[in-house]
Amino acid sequence: MSIVIMVGQLLLGLSILVILHELGHFLAARAFGIKVDKFYLFFDAWGFSLFKFTYKDVEYGIGWLPLGGYVKIAGMIDESMDTEQMEGPPQPWEFRSKPAWQRLIVMLGGIFVNVVLGIFIFWMLAARLGENYVPNSSIKYGIVPGVVGQKMGLQAGDKVIAVNGKPVDHFEDLMTKMKVILDHTVLTVQRGDKVMDLTVPANIINDIADYGQNGMEQFISLLPRTKFAVDSVAKNSSAFQAGLIQGDSITAINGIRIQFFDQLQTALKANIDKPVTLEIKRHNEVKSLTTTINKTGKLGIIPKFDLPKELHVNYGLMGSLPVGANKAWDMFSTNVKAIGKVFKGEAKFNKVVGGPVVMATMFGTHIDWIRFWSMVGFLSMALAFTNLLPIPALDGGHAVFLVIEMIKGKPLSDKFLERAQIVGFVLIITLMVFVFGNDIMRQIMKHKP
Repeated sequence: MSIVIMVGQLLLGLSILVILHELGHFLAARAFGIKVDKFYLFFDAWGFSLFKFTYKDVEYGIGWLPLGGYVKIAGMIDESMDTEQMEGPPQPWEFRSKPAWQRLIVMLGGIFVNVVLGIFIFWMLAARLGENYVPNSSIKYGIVPGVVGQKMGLQAGDKVIAVNGKPVDHFEDLMTKMKVILDHTVLTVQRGDKVMDLTVPANIINDIADYGQNGMEQFISLLPRTKFAVDSVAKNSSAFQAGLIQGDSITAINGIRIQFFDQLQTALKANIDKPVTLEIKRHNEVKSLTTTINKTGKLGIIPKFDLPKELHVNYGLMGSLPVGANKAWDMFSTNVKAIGKVFKGEAKFNKVVGGPVVMATMFGTHIDWIRFWSMVGFLSMALAFTNLLPIPALDGGHAVFLVIEMIKGKPLSDKFLERAQIVGFVLIITLMVFVFGNDIMRQIMKHKP
């Protein structure tokens, strides 16, 4: 059932995005008096559709091949490769008969709608939810770096006080803002009485990608360094067998002092399948308990943390607009910077891109409408960026050809555009196959023992 929910949310989200993207092309074309023959969600390959109807000379339908959607604009060489219409003389209601600047607006209409939709979604989410955050100044015991963070020199207990010289106000920004790992970032770190600068490696995204959705957790944990006590104990667990109870404080494992929760996790992983002696403090009395750590490296307790207070801010309707716009821009610029790193050789393409399997897992196995709309907003900005790429068959490719036409003062030949369309379509299909295969390999490697 969980797979059905993931796939269902993915299809619903993509359907919304595709329909609105194509609506952008449709409305722009109609505004300039250009005839539109078809408006389809998914592709009706070989003329087969699941559903269709005709209204005001436009065929609307749902195709069987879920690879996006399209509007068939009269007098335009597009993915349908219908060249018969192009053999006749240009008609005033055709795409090819309109000025280049009008055709450019038509081609950018879908991207424009995606950008507006992304801003609108994040605007509404900010207006409804506001923002919860932990002031970075209230992180008493510092950060807990994961494997990737430790590799670049971060240590447990470090306090990151600035990023590229700018003070960090919200603790969450260190983990949730991708620009921390995509820019050539310098972290100013306070370690005890010392202040030092650590540079984030340019290729760190490769290491983070190896850990999938939890990759940023392996950079800096979302849970800051914190003291803890036992809040509850799972039945038949190692903690249950040892006799731990609510309120106990674990102060040592096999004589190694434990003060923070990350120290407990490290000690447990070092003693998997081994007997251990726990030193605990219970009502100001010190006790020694023995147990064996299970194969997962878990003790079986639910901890109670000594965490700083989380603050909340409401932006109001209009105050949320710049917040939503900034969020949307962060999403767009993240895509730009990630692809830029690929071209610079600082990131591997298969580490940066994600396909339908990755997107489905990001939607989750249960219905959460806040998460759903956040994902739709993210994908809307990703779709805007992808379609802006100068690849023939994509909106960006059409736009490049139109700009060239405007510079030259005459259109490119139909034969050239047809061949470019074929090359672009083959390239896109190849990329889709690669991305889908990459997704499958990620899932296989994730579950590999």
